[in-house]
Amino acid sequence: MRSARKSRDAEKKETVIVIAFDGSPTARRAVDYAGKFLAADRALLVTVWSPMDRGSESPVTYDLDGPPDPVPTDEIDIALAEAQRISQEGLGLARAAGLPVEPMCVAQTYTVWQSIIDVADEADADLIVTGTRATTGFRSLIQSSVADHVLRRGHRPVLIVPPAP
Repeated sequence: MRSARKSRDAEKKETVIVIAFDGSPTARRAVDYAGKFLAADRALLVTVWSPMDRGSESPVTYDLDGPPDPVPTDEIDIALAEAQRISQEGLGLARAAGLPVEPMCVAQTYTVWQSIIDVADEADADLIVTGTRATTGFRSLIQSSVADHVLRRGHRPVLIVPPAP
């Protein structure tokens, strides 16, 4: 009997949660709720950022004062730097909440909600945690939230944490 229990425990899948974090008050609240009410082996704190559009690789320019100026290669993407700052803030909150957290900054390729779903799918997450703006009425018909899209288009359980009352 004891060996059967050990083999079941050995086969038990690691529990993974994905927490969408954008630095907003509801995202901070979602981290707090995840720490209070959820137990997981692994928590991925996902901050999605939009890469800067640097234009085409070979822009048409006219340099009348001599040879072309060198293209700066060490240019910092300020959107990535801001995402990393937000991610570090979320990392501190998640650790303080007792979560076994790993921060991730993910470049948006299509939409923010699809990026979150993609991370959850890649990690085979058991749950996605996100905050919401909690829009209602006519405004909610026109402006759907990221949380709403994650809930409707993803195929994983989603915990949506509303704003504080």
